[in-house]
Amino acid sequence: MAEKLVAYFSASGTTARVARDLAEATGADLFEIVPEQPYTGADLNWRDKGSRTTKEMNDESCRPAIASEVADMAQYDAVFVGFPVWWYVEPRIVDTFLEAYDFAGKTIVPFATSGGSGLGKAPQRMQALAPDAKVLAGGLLNGRPSKAELAEWVERALQG
Repeated sequence: MAEKLVAYFSASGTTARVARDLAEATGADLFEIVPEQPYTGADLNWRDKGSRTTKEMNDESCRPAIASEVADMAQYDAVFVGFPVWWYVEPRIVDTFLEAYDFAGKTIVPFATSGGSGLGKAPQRMQALAPDAKVLAGGLLNGRPSKAELAEWVERALQG
């Protein structure tokens, strides 16, 4: 029985690559958070005030639908949640994911990829969305960290 899950949302493939490597380095199961309605290039244009992502991120209550679900969340003790940083926090679809499951007693470790910012208030927001979980600080996993570096990062991250 697996005790770790790497769940991730990736808009461009960058977070997906890191998530796959992280899962392989730690022996964790892997789950992709796939939007029911895929994002187009125009949707991802953060400079366009009318783009889908801009509208979603400006609406705290927005919860984009997810195409599938984790079969048995109860089996996991630690869930690594990966995402690209949007507007200094996690994308709203990650909020959908966090509200869809009971994370009571679980440890959540956020990890993100970003072209220019840190996790911002994502860990605090995630704690509010999963109040019965222990949400750790997590961190950025930019570039192409080796599997050994990822395994070391996991050890540090789980220590809080």
